[in-house]
Amino acid sequence: MPCASRRAMLSAMARKAKVGSAPPGEMSRPLVPESFYFGVATSGFQVEGGFNGPGEPSNNWLWWERAGRVEPSGVAVDFWNRYEEHLDRVVALGCNMVRLGVEWARLEPVEGEIDSTALDRYQAILSACHERGITPLVTLHHFTHPAWLGEDFWLEPGSSDRFATWVDTVVPHLAPSCRHWVTLNEMNVLAMGSYLLGIMPPGRRLAAGDALCALDNLLAAHVKAYGVLHRLQPDAMVTTNNSASSVYELDRMLVDILGARSAGVSRDELGAWLAERRGHFYRDTASAGPIEALVRGAGALGLSIAPSRRGLAGSSLSEVMARRSGIPGRSLDAVYGSEHERALDMVGIDYYDPVVSHHIQLPGSKTAGGRSWEPARMLWDDVVDPAGLIAYCRANASDGLPVWVVENGLCNRVRNGRAFPRRDGWDRIRYLRENLAAVVAAMDAGWQVGAYLHWSLVDNYEWGSYEPRFGIHGVDRERGFRVLATDSMGADAAGAYRRLIDAVRSGDRSALAGSEWIMCS
Repeated sequence: MPCASRRAMLSAMARKAKVGSAPPGEMSRPLVPESFYFGVATSGFQVEGGFNGPGEPSNNWLWWERAGRVEPSGVAVDFWNRYEEHLDRVVALGCNMVRLGVEWARLEPVEGEIDSTALDRYQAILSACHERGITPLVTLHHFTHPAWLGEDFWLEPGSSDRFATWVDTVVPHLAPSCRHWVTLNEMNVLAMGSYLLGIMPPGRRLAAGDALCALDNLLAAHVKAYGVLHRLQPDAMVTTNNSASSVYELDRMLVDILGARSAGVSRDELGAWLAERRGHFYRDTASAGPIEALVRGAGALGLSIAPSRRGLAGSSLSEVMARRSGIPGRSLDAVYGSEHERALDMVGIDYYDPVVSHHIQLPGSKTAGGRSWEPARMLWDDVVDPAGLIAYCRANASDGLPVWVVENGLCNRVRNGRAFPRRDGWDRIRYLRENLAAVVAAMDAGWQVGAYLHWSLVDNYEWGSYEPRFGIHGVDRERGFRVLATDSMGADAAGAYRRLIDAVRSGDRSALAGSEWIMCS
């Protein structure tokens, strides 16, 4: 979206939300309902520690760690042994929710054998949450699975049933202490990262057919896990969370497929309906420049025609193309065969920089701490656009479900103990303020937002490296492994988040006023 257009959108939202003003009598009215969740998000593999070493449970990152392709995860932040300290930090922030991961590889290190000691530890962690007044949101799959399933697990025809069986095994033990669930984290990122971008195991590039096959199986796995969760726990609140993307086929289309039946759309009508929904999505989110338009077109075409090495169940790709749905058979079999008309109780979104064309750069481009020779923009160079969060809340609240911002965070770079400032000048305090202002503006505009979870509580293992830092609390890994009171850039992000949460709960809009919401680039 052009800078002037974004400013116009911001101004309209700000007027409606009254951000920065406090009319008489309004200070005492909370800006969010009492049921709203403020929290932080984590994932098991990224914080727990104790994977892929000698005698430790192994996941699908094992071979990359052993080959030196990525930095070993090692102790991570030792959440597994020091979870009470970390949960105390959540309480100190004023949060009432924490997102945690349950690691399949830890609970079933050998096929068919559940580690009861590990299960007891997860139960203790959930109990510790409740003792502190924190509601847990538990993720059942966050990019990792046991090594014994192989790197290409999500290409296997039976992968969705195997995942549902695991959910049926573990959830009965955890359900007494949890009713909020994420089935699978960022299915779109997992499929793209594994088979298009090559940044996750097995690391293939431009294998669009395999990416589509994995996405098909992941969608089917979510639908089946949703059914298992509601059979075991009828009052469960279940979602999956896409990473917000400006390409419809890589984001909102997946949510639309999960909700098609509840909209009265038959399987034969799905292709035409998705084409209509595609138009709505692009009207609700940012308009596309020339490069972005090419990316969107290539994304739609690639998902529709690329062959997979493993093949696809259901319709042939030519039949899929004719229907213009872009999705093969397993996920549709699951959706239209489920006893539930809609396999979502809320829409989870992870909001960082959704504009796909922003992530493409020329090798040798300047970055924090030097130059990057990668063709993809580094995480600490992501474009910051809080007003875009309003647009994505709007786009995802259109079907009546509440929207939960399950992840939202700012990255900076730390290398060999040295923290580099972001080249755009953003810091975490400003980021928190302006993204929370966007959430309030979205709610004032009438869209139902039920939660805001910041990524992340502390600096953690960022999928192959400890250089990217997202923590509200920094971690000094070079001088004795200390969790810091500040973030890794030296800012009191924890204090700022606590003050913002208190202000929003008390109705103090003035705490949300500050610099512009949008960094125009």
